[in-house]
Amino acid sequence: MVAGLLERLGVAAEDYTQGDYPVHTPIDGSQIASVKLLGKAETIARIDQAQSAFDAWRTVPAPRRGELVRLFGEVLREHKADLGELVSIEAGKITQEGLGEVQEMIDICDFAVGLSRQLYGLTIASERPGHHMRETWHPLGVVGVISAFNFPVAVWAWNTALALVAGNSVVWKPSEKTPLTALACQALFEKALKAFGDAPAGLAQLVIGGREAGEAMVDDPRVPLVSATGSTRMGREVGPRVAARFGRSILELGGNNAMILAPSADLDLAVRGILFSAVGTAGQRCTTLRRLIVHRSIKDEVVARVKAAYGKVRIGDPRKDNLVGPLIDKLSFDAMQGALAKARDEGGQVFGGERQLADQYPNAYYVSPAIAEMPAQSDVVRHETFAPILYVLAYDDFEEALRLNNEVPQGLSSCIFTLDIREAERFQSASGSDCGIANVNIGTSGAEIGGAFGGEKETGGGRESGSDAWKGYMRRQTNTVNYSRELPLAQGIVFD
Repeated sequence: MVAGLLERLGVAAEDYTQGDYPVHTPIDGSQIASVKLLGKAETIARIDQAQSAFDAWRTVPAPRRGELVRLFGEVLREHKADLGELVSIEAGKITQEGLGEVQEMIDICDFAVGLSRQLYGLTIASERPGHHMRETWHPLGVVGVISAFNFPVAVWAWNTALALVAGNSVVWKPSEKTPLTALACQALFEKALKAFGDAPAGLAQLVIGGREAGEAMVDDPRVPLVSATGSTRMGREVGPRVAARFGRSILELGGNNAMILAPSADLDLAVRGILFSAVGTAGQRCTTLRRLIVHRSIKDEVVARVKAAYGKVRIGDPRKDNLVGPLIDKLSFDAMQGALAKARDEGGQVFGGERQLADQYPNAYYVSPAIAEMPAQSDVVRHETFAPILYVLAYDDFEEALRLNNEVPQGLSSCIFTLDIREAERFQSASGSDCGIANVNIGTSGAEIGGAFGGEKETGGGRESGSDAWKGYMRRQTNTVNYSRELPLAQGIVFD
């Protein structure tokens, strides 16, 4: 089945059969391919090619660059079903989430095509007569992209679509856990390149490799921007190393996302929001709901309703009629079990979290989503565990709820369910949620590409996707033009 998908997606058989690094599906743990991992030398060679491509691509008019991205979007539409299925097989996402991720790729292509005619600068009034000032944006260079297993194709597309219309080339190192989807994306992009006709060779490079390949990209001064998605631990290494050479980084790291559930909330709506945000993608989204901060007066009712909803969740093969697929691997399962044990040690009452389907899938890791009612926001609650664990905390007044929302190291996504306009507006104000995303009456996950995506604090501070995130992929230049016959100086300085 995988071979047929990859063939239809344009991946050469030798690329997934003749390597020495095994690729497993989390669905049943079986090996589905073998790929070759590249090291430092191969990564540097691809950066060489990307640099040469950038030198040519930066002079291509931006609307023409947008045409390449438009063609790529059309190729993705043509192959959406196959690529979405491959995402499900390799990352363990349910079918609709796999298809939804490919749709995000298509959406960002559409966004970037329009953007290619809107890379606007500014005209600035000069204090000197006979002068004008302006601000322009120019291509930056080679953009390095390091992506994670949980969104194996969308995050690359967010970065690549914007980078290309901005006039840059791209070198991509995907997660070693999801190399097949990366091979497929590269093949589909090359199909778009062929239709485009005259793009420079090496415009988008793929490096399937481990730590050595990532370090080569992070340390290379010819890569002025590294966009890295992953754990906070990874970001602590990448950020300082890129900064040490005065490069830029876009870091999308941990999320410990909370929902404040107020007594005025529509509980039917809230429970639906909790369910998808907490258990979607088996809790393996950076925007997964991990903390439920619920008013004490409704806590027991809400917990009972959430437990009842959890009891109806279908767990199993993500390609079938199920809502929750597997964890990515045993390491994730062990981390989840360790967190639940610690939650118990810290006074928590744990519901769920057990391994499921072990007899049917002894080499795969399916789990029941867990709920942990906690007496306080303890160490385990403040730490992000990449699994479907929902910590429940009670609050008595709104100020306490805001404090709990903000008193974690991470700052990606947050939400409030309330019908009180004062609470809603306060939550989204400067003294409210300190996260990059703050929603009202909608869960923490499911961001649209039209808005810039990212967070604060240990989430890294980066922004990808929509709004003016494109500016992160370009360099700003301030221009002053003297069209007079005089040479007045700024600030009225006289130098005779």
